[in-house]
Formats: sequence, C-alpha cells, structure tokens
Amino acid sequence: MKRKILIPTDFSDNAWNAAVYAFKLYANEECSFYFLNSTNIKVSTFSNFSNKLLKIMEEDAMKELLSLKELAETSNANAYHDFQIILSSENLKTAIKKAIKEWDIDLVIMGTKGATGAKEFFIGSNTICVIKSIKLCPVLVIPEEYDFIIPSQIAFPTDYNRFYGLKELTPLIEFANLYDSKIRIVHINEDEELNDIQHYNLKMLQNYLNKNAYSLHWLPNYAKKFIEINDFIEELDINILVMVNYKHNVLEKILKEPIIKRIGNHPIVPFLVIPE
Repeated sequence: MKRKILIPTDFSDNAWNAAVYAFKLYANEECSFYFLNSTNIKVSTFSNFSNKLLKIMEEDAMKELLSLKELAETSNANAYHDFQIILSSENLKTAIKKAIKEWDIDLVIMGTKGATGAKEFFIGSNTICVIKSIKLCPVLVIPEEYDFIIPSQIAFPTDYNRFYGLKELTPLIEFANLYDSKIRIVHINEDEELNDIQHYNLKMLQNYLNKNAYSLHWLPNYAKKFIEINDFIEELDINILVMVNYKHNVLEKILKEPIIKRIGNHPIVPFLVIPE
C-alpha cells in the first residue's frame, strides 16, 4: 500500500533536510510525497499588500514548488517515489489539516530549527502549533542539520497510566518494522511500584508489541522531564523518539516546563508524535 507523506516547506535548507530524511527513511517503500507551501499573510499586514503583489507572491511560490519537485525527482531517483505539490493561501495549521483530509495523508514530516546536540528540548512555535492541532495523523519532526541514520533504536516514553490501543501503537509498530528496530519502552519512575492500572496497561502494551523486539527501562524521576529523556537518548543511542499526544502525559509536561517558554530548546533526534 502506497504511503502518502506531507512535507510542509518554506523552501529553507531546514525544510529540504527534513525532506531528504523522509526520502531515505522510506527508500524501500512506495510513497507519494506532497510538498506544501502556505503563502498566508497575517490579517494585520494584509492591508499593506495589493492584490497584484499577493498574486506575484503566489506565482513565485508556485515556481519554487515546481523547482522543489524537480530537485526531488533528480536528486532522489527512486522508482518507489513520486512527488506532488500543494500551494495554499491558508495559514500553515489550516493548510496542513485540509491537505491531510483531501489527500488522505498518512504522515506529516517537517523540520525544526535547533543546535545539533543541544541539551535542551524544543520544537519551535510553528511545529508545536502543528503538533497540538493535528489529530488526523502522526507528525515526524526532524532536527535541523540532522543526517539520516537507520533508526535501529526507538524510544517510547510512557508512565503506564494510559491504555494504548492498536490505533495509537500502529505508527510505532510500523516505524519499528521498517528496519526491524528495537523499541525501548521508557518509564519515568515517579513511584517505587506500579499500581494495578499501570500493571494492566503494561501487560497490554507488551501484548501489542509481542511481534517486535522491545525492552523495558525505568528512569529516576528528575525535576525536568526533557533532561531525563535526552539523557536516555544519549545513553542508549536512540535514533527516534516516539510519543502519544494526550492530556496529562509526559509530552504535555515537557511542553509546559518553564524552560520551554524561556529559551530555545532543540530535539536531538527525530521525534514522532502520535495523536490519541
């Protein structure tokens, strides 16, 4: 079955790097890649632009999209891959939502800026907005200047307080199956023992992952969740971090930690966010 992957782009090196990662990740899979560009202008500045100028901007964006498609076709000579372009005048969030519905997109892949190897964890305001609002398919975030590495080790943090069904776990399983990757289930140890609900959720998680190689890991409870996860990523040479986006979980705690609002912070490996 052909995968349909949406790649939002502002024609930057960062966006192109995310596209190249996508091509290499799915090198052996049949895929249609959709490059999406939004020419949306904020209402506050719209009055300063004439309709003629807006039309010129759209024409320039279309030329850029066509050039990007040509670049992808020439630099990625893969018979499994084809490329489409989408130009939207909607804001980025709305444009992505509409594209997902219209083209039946399976995955959104986008780049984010950040210093490679930084000790902080951040995704950028645009990407955070997309992650919080997109509920129809997973979003894969690629750090700036991150070179493709076969994702042989996948980290999946969970506190075992929520039951994960096959719907949430399918993207994780599919990623693991691409390269027979090992799934490392990471539990941040806030209590010394699991309660009955946590034990049940752990057992069901193991049942769903019984055809994949996986291992269980417990981490001490640090003050900052992003530090714990980054330490684990570095210690076990993790290649992709996978989290489910739902209320009151580890991901929400990371996004709300004060340091996120105070400084720029940057993912150190690709980060897959699965909507609940």
